Order: sequence, then structure tokens, then C-alpha cells
Amino acid sequence: MTQRLDWKRDGATWPGHEHSRFVEAAGHTFHVQVSGDGPVALLLHGTGASTHSWRRFAPLLAGRFTVVAPDLPGHAFTRAPFASSLSLDAMAESIAALMVKLGRMPDLIIGHSAGAAIALQMALKGLAAPRGIVSLNGALRPLEGFASRFFPPIARMLALLPVVPQVFAWRARDPAVLDDLLKQTGSRIPPEDRAIYARLAASPPHVGAALGMMANWDLSALERSFPKVTTPVLLVAGTQDGMVPARQADVVAHRLPHAEVARLRSLGHLAHEEAPERVAATVLDWFDRVTALPAEAVAPIGATP
Repeated sequence: MTQRLDWKRDGATWPGHEHSRFVEAAGHTFHVQVSGDGPVALLLHGTGASTHSWRRFAPLLAGRFTVVAPDLPGHAFTRAPFASSLSLDAMAESIAALMVKLGRMPDLIIGHSAGAAIALQMALKGLAAPRGIVSLNGALRPLEGFASRFFPPIARMLALLPVVPQVFAWRARDPAVLDDLLKQTGSRIPPEDRAIYARLAASPPHVGAALGMMANWDLSALERSFPKVTTPVLLVAGTQDGMVPARQADVVAHRLPHAEVARLRSLGHLAHEEAPERVAATVLDWFDRVTALPAEAVAPIGATP
């Protein structure tokens, strides 16, 4: 049976619940997890995920950073009051408002998939001034070819039908449906993480938010603005990613003034979930290097092993 997630019922068993709090900002009641101490690292999950995706990654940063990880609007335990709050602009503004409310401005923003687009939008709009942005298999470019013309109108139509999230959530009860979706990521994640995705997929509001993001986002404008990004950016690309091909990182890197590509062999779209230590080491080594260099020296465009 499908049912929305409820903190009173589900919170006690949610990964990282000991770090959870609820914060009112930008008309949302955000579920956010805060841990560690030091400069602030903001972690932004991707479409259809939640704070749980950082369950093994966040502790690796918490020894050096104050780690802030929210559920995006409409996802998991954060409610979206209206559909327009799911646009890229609105999400960037609401996350920025959350950080103001927390009194913690990010020195580092790490965004997975769609979360990377939010990170870049925050920097472009002057909503944050991080010293570095990390894109983990970032969904930063519009769909290409026939899909670019066909999918957005269909997504908008589906998002307008209240019954659709219920149907999607009902279908997700079939283990084969979720297994097929996870297979497409190219990642192998532990059974306990798969169980969390199953709970998320069975929550109609969560499914509705994922559809709403796909319906409301236009990455064309973001892509045109890439040359204006002055923040150093690390583009981490899993070579087995079946959702965002690793080659896209090279295309994006040549349009961002201060970008570097790090390919992670044998890892998929959920790289930070399947190999958190490896991803964290890549991120921290890069951040230490770019923050130690004078600004004019931070302009590599290339690839690391």
C-alpha cells in the first residue's frame, strides 16, 4: 500500500535521524541534517533521492566541515507548498533561504545529479559564494534530440494529473520496477539503501516532487550561463553511469571557466553511495588543492584518473 512518509512514524529508523531537525524557510518546512564542525559543506541530493543518500558520505566530511544536508522541496520529509516551488530558480532560492535561516553560508557545495544544477544556479544568482562546487554525475545539460522535444511536454502533462504520483508509487511496489530503475544507474548499492529507495518510491508526494522537477526545469538557460561561473568546479563522472553519460562532463568542463574532470572508473550514477570513501577522497584532495592556489591559477580543464 502506498503512503506518504511521516516523521513520527518513519523518523526513528531514518538514516542519520540523530542529526535531523525541521526548519521553516521560504514557505517550506525543511527536513535537514546537520553534523560535524568547521567550514560549511552543503550536500544537495538528486531528483528522487533524499538525505539518506549521504548516509556514508557525510560522516567522511564531518571531521573537517559542518555538513548540511537537506531534503529538497517535495522530497522525503520536506513538503513543497506549490508546484512552482519545484523550478530550478525556486529551488536555488529556497535552499539559499534555508542556509540564511541556519546562519551557515557554504564554503563547499556538493551536488549529486540535479543537485549539481542547483549548486551552480545558486552561485550564478549570487545566492551563495562557495570556494568550490562539486558536481557528482551532474545532470547539467538538456536532453538531446527527440527526447528534448518529446519528454518535457509529457512530464508537464503528467505532473498536472494528481493521480499520476499515486499510480507511480503503486507500481513501485513491484520489486522488479525499482530494481530496473536502480540497474539503469550503473551502481551497485547495499540492500539497506535499496530499501530506503523503495520507501521513497512508495510515497506519492515524493514521486510527485520528482515529476514536478522534471516538468518545471529548463537546463538550457543554465547551460548558456556556464561561462559566467567564476567558482572552481570539479566534475566527478562515474564511467558506468547509465543516466548521465560520463562524456557529458567533458562537454560541460569546456564551457566552465574553472573546471576539472575526475573520472571514477567502475562506478555509476550513485557513486557516492557505492564507494563513499573513494568519492570523498577525490573531493577533499581537489578542494584542498584549489583553495590553496591563488585565484588566477585555478583554471585547469582536464581529467584525473
